[in-house]
Parts: sequence; C-alpha cells; structure tokens
Amino acid sequence: MPTTFLGSALRGTFFFAFGLWWSVRYPLKYLRRKGGAEGQPGRGHTEVFEGAVKAFFALVGILVEQFVPTGPHLQLYSPKTHSWTDLTHWHYSTIYLFFLLSGITDMVSHSPLKLPPGLDRLSLSLALLVEGEFVHGCDSSWHLHSLLAVAIFAGALCALLEVFHRDHIILETFRTSSFLLQGSWLWQIGFVLSPPWGGPGWDQTDSSNLLFLTMCFCWHYLGALATVAANAAASRWYEGVLAQRQDPEAEHDRRCQIFPCASL
Repeated sequence: MPTTFLGSALRGTFFFAFGLWWSVRYPLKYLRRKGGAEGQPGRGHTEVFEGAVKAFFALVGILVEQFVPTGPHLQLYSPKTHSWTDLTHWHYSTIYLFFLLSGITDMVSHSPLKLPPGLDRLSLSLALLVEGEFVHGCDSSWHLHSLLAVAIFAGALCALLEVFHRDHIILETFRTSSFLLQGSWLWQIGFVLSPPWGGPGWDQTDSSNLLFLTMCFCWHYLGALATVAANAAASRWYEGVLAQRQDPEAEHDRRCQIFPCASL
C-alpha cells in the first residue's frame, strides 16, 4: 500500500492527540471518583465535547483524503477507464467515516435521547476493527503494518470490554496506551516508507531492518507507558494542590495522620 508521510502523520496525530488527552482525563476522573466527587455535572459535557472533536477530526480526514490534488474528489468509479478511482484514498476515507460515526454516537449517547449505555464504546470498537481489517490487508510493508495491527486490535478489544465494564481504570489506561502507541507508530511508518526529506524508504527485505523495527515498536510502547505514568503522576500532584487550596484544614489533618503533629 503506497503511503505518504503527510497522510501517515495526519492519522498518527489524530490517535496520539486522543491518547494524550485520555492520559490526563482518566487519572483525574479516577482520583475524583475515589475522593467521593463522582457524578460531577460536567462529566456528560466532557463526553459530548470529546465526541465533537473526534467527529471534527474524522470529517477533516475525509475531506483531505478526497480533495487533495491527487484525490478521487468523491468519484468512486471512472466510466472513461472502466476502473475504480484511487481506492487508497477511499480506503482511508472509509476508516475516517467510522470514526466520524463514533464521534456522533458519543454526542448522541450523552444527549436527552438516553441511548443504551456502552453504545459509544461499541462504536469505537467497531471503528478500530474496521481500521485493523484494512491494515491487515496490506500486501507491501507487511511487517510494519502487522505491528500497527497489534496496537489497533488491542484498542478495539479494550473498547469492547468497556461496553460491559464501564469506567474501569485499568481498561481505560490500556486503551490510552494503545492509542498513544498507534499514533507514534503511524509517524514511524511515515518516516520508514516515505521520508519527509525525500529519497527511498527503508529496505523491507533486510532482516536487520525488520529486527530493528520490532525493537523500535517495543520502545514506542515503553514511551507510551512512560507518558501515561508521567501524566498520572502530574494529575495526582494537581489534585493534591487543588485539595490543599480548597480545604487546608483537611489537608493538615491528612498529613497529621501520616506524621504526628505536636498539639499546642
């Protein structure tokens, strides 16, 4: 499958941005729920906003794939040549379409329509499965895309499990790391297949290149886990500072439980 650096970077940014956002949002939500602040009035608004951003990025992706100078411009079949019109762009447009539907489902699920709980996670799982199915069919650069499929299907499985286990911090954390991994690896694919500085891509038949890419994939995941851990630690620190400012006496009592305070 021919891959341009710009297209791969655009898709990678989409997934990495959501992973980065979730790496901050879910630890904060967990800490507040643990502190008895569950059921905040702004929670539904956050889900709607997240769905709107997802739908917007997916719509932009569809428009870019269709209307770039070499794109099909919404023409699927050419009567002149009696052949399909640039199915690669249609391929990515279809993937973006399912993420657009996922974003719309996110918004509608938290509207007064009261759709069944878990429908938003199910739509996300389906979008990831569709993406994985297209990637699985790649003929060239098979090793690169098979590693990408690992991240995709891991995220799809997590989203599917969340249909039945809502607000599970372990599943949310694993899904976050899979999105960060998928985003950074798409950037890596762009550099390997279509270097932005020009020139040929890496030799995919060289066994040493394949071995390095496998190690590199593991390093990408370590980076994703480090990002999740760093943002979780920052979220815990932020919540502690916020609690101290709002109720300094309660924070003082909490510290006295750890370090006995001298009574005056």
